[in-house]
Amino acid sequence: MTIRVDNLFANLPELYESEQSLSLFEKPSIKIERIVSDSYSSPAGHWYDQDEDEWVVVVHGEATLEFEEGELVRMQEGDYVTIPRHVKHRIQQTDPKTIWLAVHIRCQIRERD
Repeated sequence: MTIRVDNLFANLPELYESEQSLSLFEKPSIKIERIVSDSYSSPAGHWYDQDEDEWVVVVHGEATLEFEEGELVRMQEGDYVTIPRHVKHRIQQTDPKTIWLAVHIRCQIRERD
């Protein structure tokens, strides 16, 4: 078996006022993605409302998240938050070349016999 080594900072996309995600690892119960944001804001009126919990860390740059209740959360390199499922949020603004890691945790419901 050969272990493959990749680099989080390799092959960064060239962006302008947008963002792009890349799936790094995915299994039925978890997804890890790299997100690169360049001076990005979510479109006006757009709110993320996800079916899974999300843990997110800013690896490079800074960003401000806005939650539906009006709370603003400023994040710097190394800061992380856990966003419970169905908590509506959006990206208010990122610095140029902000890099995040997002971990989406999917709940699996088992049927009873």
